[in-house]
Amino acid sequence: MCGLVFPTDENVLIGLDRADDAGVYRITDEIALIQTVDFFTPIVDDPYWFGQIAAANALSDVYAMGGVPKTAMNLVAFPAKEMDLSVLRQIIQGGIDKIKEAGVVLLGGHSIVDKELKYGLSVTGVIHPDRVLAKKNLRSGDRLVLTKPLGTGIINTAIKAALASPELTDKVTRFMAALNRDAARIMAQFDIGACTDVTGFGLLGHLAEMVCGSGTSVRVESGSVPVITEALEFASMGFVPAGAYNNKTFREYMVSFAENVPRTLQDICFDPQTSGGLLISVSETHALALVQALKAGGIKDAALIGEVLAYPEEKIWVV
Repeated sequence: MCGLVFPTDENVLIGLDRADDAGVYRITDEIALIQTVDFFTPIVDDPYWFGQIAAANALSDVYAMGGVPKTAMNLVAFPAKEMDLSVLRQIIQGGIDKIKEAGVVLLGGHSIVDKELKYGLSVTGVIHPDRVLAKKNLRSGDRLVLTKPLGTGIINTAIKAALASPELTDKVTRFMAALNRDAARIMAQFDIGACTDVTGFGLLGHLAEMVCGSGTSVRVESGSVPVITEALEFASMGFVPAGAYNNKTFREYMVSFAENVPRTLQDICFDPQTSGGLLISVSETHALALVQALKAGGIKDAALIGEVLAYPEEKIWVV
């Protein structure tokens, strides 16, 4: 999109001039709108769970900005000649149930006939203009907290190869369908510098977005990164999605791995996630308390995974 000139005005707090999870537009001195949209093709076979996961993924961008989602609209592409409409009904029902869980209202949507099934949401949330959490606010000395384990992309690849057990498939499906609502609510009580959610670019890809332009670097403690145990085994067997290699190729100039970091864990750090957790930069004095509060609030996999360094090289060291 180089060379395109986008319309804007003074009330755009976060727009297309920088990469972030959502756009933010100031309505009054007390209220700003958060707007985002996300949809994708099925990543699980069950249409109901696909609807839940797609909805949770779309809602997550608002939580990552520190906001509260309020309204949603469906986006549907459906192969009506090849699939029974009962499949679409199950997808929409999954989305509705997740929207209800989030306390959001569905106002409408738009559908088209397409050869490839796609589903997602356009979501609007609210936040105070002075409390927006952007990616580009890493502070030297901050600690990094991750709220969901990595490995869903690798395990989904194994599921497609019919190698994952029904129990593992169910576990991973529920990870992806889980809202980031409670994590966002809990982090709002602490001194947070920046936040994003970990999705298609993987942990290191999204961390690179936070680092670029920040004037800081980060160190990630590989042994502290929460990982779905089975993902390590599947990664060692080569079940790494193409997206992980694309993520690595795009960002490897920024990343330096210590010699003791296993290749499987390196792959998992680039593994594209669907509806992953929040990646939070929190002040050092609040870091441990935040993790404890997240665990007490049911976010059992929350972990301190690294820190922000006062190195202007804008690099990521994984040790």
